[in-house]
Amino acid sequence: MARGLLDRLNWLLVIDSFFVLASFVWFVLALLGRSLDIPLGFDLWLRLWDPVFTPALGLLMAGAILSGLFSYVQKRWFLN
Repeated sequence: MARGLLDRLNWLLVIDSFFVLASFVWFVLALLGRSLDIPLGFDLWLRLWDPVFTPALGLLMAGAILSGLFSYVQKRWFLN
């Protein structure tokens, strides 16, 4: 059961990683577009920062810590 939970957590982290990377690419392109006066959604990105991107980053960090902790506990106590 713990292995299934760890697999689901890792899958969620993979999806969240790609989301965070895609949002970073959007940020860079929108910032470049803003400097060239091309509307690429920088204002929309800023409005979505607090409700969407900040929780995604927090989930990624917390999930990475939990994944490492689960792996440590599993190797330390269940494989001896």
